[in-house]
Amino acid sequence: MEERLVLTTREPLDDLDLRPTVEIVRAVVRGHGEVLAAVTAVEPAIAALADLAAERNGRVIYVGAGSGGRIAALDASEWGPTFGEDRAIALLAGADEVAGSRAEAAAEDDGEAGAAAIRALDVSGDDVVVGVTASGTTPYVLGALAAARGRESAVCDAECPLIAAVTCAPIAAAVDHEICVRVGPEAIEGSTRLKAGTAQKLVLNAFSTAVMVRRGRTYGRLMAGMRVANAKLRARAVSVLVTATACTEEQAQAALAAARDDVGQAIVMLVGSVDAATAEERLRATQGAIRRATEKWS
Repeated sequence: MEERLVLTTREPLDDLDLRPTVEIVRAVVRGHGEVLAAVTAVEPAIAALADLAAERNGRVIYVGAGSGGRIAALDASEWGPTFGEDRAIALLAGADEVAGSRAEAAAEDDGEAGAAAIRALDVSGDDVVVGVTASGTTPYVLGALAAARGRESAVCDAECPLIAAVTCAPIAAAVDHEICVRVGPEAIEGSTRLKAGTAQKLVLNAFSTAVMVRRGRTYGRLMAGMRVANAKLRARAVSVLVTATACTEEQAQAALAAARDDVGQAIVMLVGSVDAATAEERLRATQGAIRRATEKWS
């Protein structure tokens, strides 16, 4: 019998439960192939949001629920290890509940809890509050955004992967910057952990990376702002220093030790032929922008 291929989730899948397992897998995997085109279409909007966040140079506060909120929390958790940046925060509806429980799911309906979480952070005009929602209707997210607007912060909806004919209308009035990634129907209708989740991961990866590059936390494509927390990362830090400055491994190790494991500071030391204190002062003057700290006094 000729094997039937499921190329995209736009093919009717009403008989999904009757199909061979390999076709179920294809429906999910090849459906994700549609996501890249949808995210590519909103690249300018992602870049505009990244420029805004980089310019304000304050905190980035993600707000979400369910799988979208967890994806946002994952992205926020990587700012520190990858870039040495502690000003990314994720507010997740039902964070104190067991993940995946009914109580956690119910928490996304509490708009006042979202508002209270924002008020507790005392947001300011330097901050960017990013709503992460697949439907555009999540009360917890809407409540947080409304509270942030009331505090005159920068409010941005960075994420709205949509399903079928749903629009961004419910959330559009609550935000200053809107990114709608129209991913189309899911293999399992309404299961936004699938294509919507992939879109959220792609958008947040691009957004956070662009923000950190614009803020100078990299040196070229090198993780110059990384934190040295274990043996593997120490070896990587030495490799970064050797690549960035053409120094020897011994020189890299010495600079890293003098900089107390601050890779960016070590780069400034090696490029500028300055001591640790001077490199630290230069980085402070450039708000942590590594390349500018090496060029400003050259």
